Amino acid sequence: MRAGFVVPYATEREFAGLARLGEERGWDAVFGWEALYGVDAWVQLGAAAMVTEHIRLGTLLTPASRHRPWDLASRVGSVDRISAGRAVMTVGLGALHPGWTAYEPDEGRGVRAKKLDEGLAIWAGLLEDAATFSFTGEHYSAAANDFMLPPPTPQRPHPPVWVVAAPTPGGGRQRSLERAARWQGVVPAIHAPDEGVPKKLEDFASVVEGVRGIRAGLGLPWEGYDVVIEADSWGSFTSLEPAEPAAWEQAGATWWVESWWDVPQGPEGLAEVRRRVEAGPPTSR
Repeated sequence: MRAGFVVPYATEREFAGLARLGEERGWDAVFGWEALYGVDAWVQLGAAAMVTEHIRLGTLLTPASRHRPWDLASRVGSVDRISAGRAVMTVGLGALHPGWTAYEPDEGRGVRAKKLDEGLAIWAGLLEDAATFSFTGEHYSAAANDFMLPPPTPQRPHPPVWVVAAPTPGGGRQRSLERAARWQGVVPAIHAPDEGVPKKLEDFASVVEGVRGIRAGLGLPWEGYDVVIEADSWGSFTSLEPAEPAAWEQAGATWWVESWWDVPQGPEGLAEVRRRVEAGPPTSR
């Protein structure tokens, strides 16, 4: 199981420095996140790519439904080329917050889900072969063209996509799990029933087995598919039961990603993030 960390708040140069430190301390990936107005995550990742050699560079997460898919393909493609094939993108419907609704109204989960699926289809088609790709959907369309196209991405047909997935309450068709099964990885969205209650291993395993079954039904391999558990080994943002990374690896996790969202913005918070990165991944402590 590999280990990564999310940088909650940092400027572009600070992010690049943390990525370089993470690489030195044995981390396998560093992640940014996307806001409507804020530091551009893909610029951060491009800066990090210039000062690192092997650590993977991604988002956790990208609310892809609010992007024009060709703009997103341009950004991710650039980071993959700069990094010689180390980009990864995590997508989801996105959590609504004042920093989103201050600029855009909520179109509703149904519209966001349709835009996410159409946007990903165009994103992947452009990165695979924009010269021949075309698409007509409810919200987006794209025509084949050969105008000033960028070089191909090192990762073919495109950088991997991880998808946040949560079971549909009450059963029925599991559209969220189906979406994750079609791409290259899943981030199970497991939530404790009450604040302060740890996330349960059995809830995580249930999502993993659901996605695995769907992939089998589609004739897609399980080998090489990524499964991400979002954790906090420092114990203040979220907690897991059991807390040991090995138990989650046994349940199918291929990535352990530390998320420290309760660390405050500012110099003191940045120093604390740097201290945690310097301590190295919990899987090797």
